[in-house]
Amino acid sequence: MGRREAPVKPATPPHPVDELLPPGRMATVALQHVASMYAGVAAPPLIIGAAAGLTPAQLTTLLAASLFIAGIATLLQTLGFWRVGSRLPFVNGVSFATVSPILAVIEAKKDAALPLIFGSTLVAGLFCFLLAPVFCRLVRFFPPVVSGTVITLIGVSLLPVAGNWAQGGNSAARDYGSLGNLGLAAVTLASVLLFHRFLRGFFQRIAILLGLLVGTLVAIPFGKVDAHALAGLPLVELPHPFAFGAPRFEAAAIVSMLVVMVVSMTESTADMIALGEIVEKPADDRTISGGLRADGIATALGGVFNGFICSAFAQNIGLVALTRIRSRFVVALAGILLVVMGLLPVVGGLVSLVPQPVLGGAGVVLFGSVAVAGLRTLGAADLNVGSNAIIVAVSLAFGIFPIAYPGFYHAFPEQIGTVLHSGISAGCLLAVTLNLLFNHLGRPRTVPPATAQPATVPPATGPQTRTEPAAPVADPA
Repeated sequence: MGRREAPVKPATPPHPVDELLPPGRMATVALQHVASMYAGVAAPPLIIGAAAGLTPAQLTTLLAASLFIAGIATLLQTLGFWRVGSRLPFVNGVSFATVSPILAVIEAKKDAALPLIFGSTLVAGLFCFLLAPVFCRLVRFFPPVVSGTVITLIGVSLLPVAGNWAQGGNSAARDYGSLGNLGLAAVTLASVLLFHRFLRGFFQRIAILLGLLVGTLVAIPFGKVDAHALAGLPLVELPHPFAFGAPRFEAAAIVSMLVVMVVSMTESTADMIALGEIVEKPADDRTISGGLRADGIATALGGVFNGFICSAFAQNIGLVALTRIRSRFVVALAGILLVVMGLLPVVGGLVSLVPQPVLGGAGVVLFGSVAVAGLRTLGAADLNVGSNAIIVAVSLAFGIFPIAYPGFYHAFPEQIGTVLHSGISAGCLLAVTLNLLFNHLGRPRTVPPATAQPATVPPATGPQTRTEPAAPVADPA
């Protein structure tokens, strides 16, 4: 009698996060991820480049670097190696939180600002990588009452930038604030709102990009678009380390960037927790520390290759929830596309053609949605509990003072003034300090501070920030 073979157990299917999809479907969803976050990646270098007075070629270099670093960061997060990467469908890119402090450094240091910014970014990246294993234990000091305040300040501090763009961007120009410039901004804003109202699905998610396209097309007959800058661009160009000069290091700029890095780390932590719930693969301490290490490496590379601090892109988490496609390899493909786009200068050149008033119209939605995300986060803080309302009130006040009155801290020593002038740094430092004072120091262990942080999904057209805290937050974003 023959020997009876044991029945073969069916292979356990992989978790949806580790699933490989058919190439066509994978490419389509990857393109959606890139489209959803492209405006958020492009906006910070455009803001910073305009403030620094960069030429179109230099602006193209800055944008290409942001795309390239975003792609590297996304690949580190999704594929990972050793203890680096969350291995979740996690998209990373330039943090909106970095914009306001960088503008403060540019205003203080003028032409010498960029080497200082990239040096501070390099330090911030190393700080993030080294702090990652212990940061999970510090999250309790950044509850929604703190992170929501910071995110709100990020949005509020960027709205004046949108107003300046809408007027033309250059206050010395003859047409600054003209009806023509404001009309272009209004057309762009109206287009974004109409697209978001009447389109659905993928096209609704790229309403800001479509609005920018409409505004730029309308601007062409009025001579607002100069395509000559594209003529001298190479087809392919590798990123150049320290293209704007050797990095420089100053304590005030480093402190300001470290504050932004902590905000971005809390944002990424929140996003990983939220994404883990959405894909049904909860983010544990190892996942979070790996994700933060990836942020740190990408940020340090940004300091070398002319990029900025990296953090999570909240709208892509919303896209995962919307499509229910949870494969991390789809997002890895999006990372590859971002790297390729960063190596093609013409992509950055095309974006640099967008007139400032058109950017201003889109910026109203883009930056305003950051502030709204902060208010949503504050909604989880329960301002009726303890001294939370006082913490928010005082922190917002000191964060808004330098926004409403740019010379508010002019009497302070330069090293301190650079940190406080951003508004975000001032508000964040005060919020953390007041939260420690009211909610931690002297509190009995049986009555811990309220730190419930439910995850929320951001608006479809909102920027990266960074901003659906489940733990403290990103944008921003």
